[in-house]
Amino acid sequence: MARVTDGGLAPRASVSEPRTVVVVAFDGVQLLDVTGPAEVFTTANMFGARYDVRIVSPDGADVRTSSGVRVGVDDGPRALPARLHTLVVPGRGDWRRAVNDRPLIALVEELLRRSRRITSVCAGAFVLAETGALDGLRAATHWRLAAQLATAYPLVRVESDPVFVKDGRVVTSAGVTAGIDLALSLVEDDHGAEVARDVARELVVFMARPGGQSQFSARLAPREARHPVVRRVLDAVGADPAAPHSLESLADTAGVSARHLSRLFRGETGTTPGQYVESVRLEAAQALLESGDDPVETVSEAAGFGSSETMRRVFQHALGIAPTAYRARFRTTTPAV
Repeated sequence: MARVTDGGLAPRASVSEPRTVVVVAFDGVQLLDVTGPAEVFTTANMFGARYDVRIVSPDGADVRTSSGVRVGVDDGPRALPARLHTLVVPGRGDWRRAVNDRPLIALVEELLRRSRRITSVCAGAFVLAETGALDGLRAATHWRLAAQLATAYPLVRVESDPVFVKDGRVVTSAGVTAGIDLALSLVEDDHGAEVARDVARELVVFMARPGGQSQFSARLAPREARHPVVRRVLDAVGADPAAPHSLESLADTAGVSARHLSRLFRGETGTTPGQYVESVRLEAAQALLESGDDPVETVSEAAGFGSSETMRRVFQHALGIAPTAYRARFRTTTPAV
């Protein structure tokens, strides 16, 4: 991987010393876990940042990724500065092989002690957890691996839904492309939102998703529900999020009592009817904010929240960001048709 410390565009941000970003590589690592964050940091140098991105492996040798593509590394840890700014720990699909790779764990443990900021991408959270770095902390990983992380490392407070989670100086992200969202967020922390937006545009990706955004669609999350009563309710809410979906009205739609619906719904989906309605309305509001120019009050009514204040509270609770800030950060550059 080439290191980029200078760019061809006029800088708008500057720091006195380069920030050394170390990305750990090892055989079997997921390719995009390594290259996604590295590309974000090096692209930020085009807009005034000074990141010195280094790829290292336990023995200093090149590695073969999960896709078969070989990645060249700079060296081992001895070639790095004594103090590091950001450590990025990627993952591999077979996380058990990664956590049983003692040279890899030893390398990460050494780099942890030297790093100001610690991050992981996807199954890289298992590697951090093996070192004890996540004990007592909130952490994210790929949604499919969240239960395994919680079982294997019970001291970690696993959150299965967010794109990424920040807890102190440790930031962990969900699967694969979420590493790009993570890196964009870190660039924003270091240099501001304008530089992060420029990097996103340069890489032709959406503006950085807020960390609290769900890894998957609310409408897709509970689709494994098989009971016809629950499926009828899911379809009714998805078809018209703005309708007055009280527990009683949904029970009437399903032809059962409110109490029976609540029991069936939680058993089939793991959530309540009210929580599902709110998640679908949130997703509808996100789509309207991303693709149109309607005022926030109009969006809140169209999505079923009723008032902009109610929608703001839901956005803050679920995403950690206000609707207006969400629109500024994440709206597509394609105008609505």
